[in-house]
Amino acid sequence: MPVLIFCLAVTVAGCGAGTYNSGHSRPADKRYNDTDATQRPYRIAGKHYYPMASANGYVEKGRASWYGRKFHGRKTSNGETYNMYAMTAAHKTLPMNTWVRIENLDNGRQTTVRINDRGPFVAGRIIDLSYKAAQRIGIVGPGTARVKVTALGEATAYSKKDHSPVNFKPVDYWKGNFTVQVGAFKMRTNAETYRIKLSKDYLNAHIVPYADDRGQFYRVRIGKFNNLNDAVTFSERLMAGEGFHHAFAVAE
Repeated sequence: MPVLIFCLAVTVAGCGAGTYNSGHSRPADKRYNDTDATQRPYRIAGKHYYPMASANGYVEKGRASWYGRKFHGRKTSNGETYNMYAMTAAHKTLPMNTWVRIENLDNGRQTTVRINDRGPFVAGRIIDLSYKAAQRIGIVGPGTARVKVTALGEATAYSKKDHSPVNFKPVDYWKGNFTVQVGAFKMRTNAETYRIKLSKDYLNAHIVPYADDRGQFYRVRIGKFNNLNDAVTFSERLMAGEGFHHAFAVAE
C-alpha cells in the first residue's frame, strides 16, 4: 500500500479510552482538522503512522473495538463532530471519507461505515467503530470482535430508503490537482506580501482563505501539479535546498 511521506510527523496527544477501552485518540492540534491534514504522517506514543494515499484494494483482518458516549460531541480527526449514533469509524491510516464494509467474523453480521477519525491505538486492534455500528454487528456487549475490513471507496450515491451508500468510487490521493503550502497568516496583508515575494520566483503563488474555531487564516501556496508525487518532490526540494522551513503537498 502506498503511503504519504511529504511532511514531518505530527505529534498526537491521546485523549484516553472510550466507553469501551478502545485507546481511541485524535490529533490535539486543531490545525490538523481538515482532510488534507489528515493525510500527513503523525506519531502516537513514539510510533509513526503514515496515512495511505489510496484505499483501492484494501482488505484487513483483525480485532475491532468501539467508542461511545465519552467522545460523543467531540471533534474527530477530520474536524467533524463525533456522533455515536452515526455510521462512522476510526482507522489509523485509511483516507478520510473512505467507506468500508465490516464483517464480524464471530457471527457473520456485516455493516458499512465511513472513516472520519484516527485510532484505535491499542495493540492488536485495527478499527474503532461508533456505538451504532458496533451495535449492528454485535460488538457492544463483548467490547471487541474479530472482523474483516474491506475498503469500498468514497460514496457517490445513497439509498432513498435509509440513506446508506450504494455506489462507490476509489479514494485516491495520487491523482488530482495539487499544490504546496509554504505559509499561513492571520492577517491578509501579511499573506499578500509573502505571495508577491514568492511570485517573483515561483509559479502559481496564491492565497487560500481558511477558517476554523481559532479564526480566519490565509494560506500561501505555490506550484501546480496533476499528481501527488511531483508535488511531494517539489515540497522536499523547497525544504532541502531553498530555505523553506515548512512546505507540504496539499490537494486542491
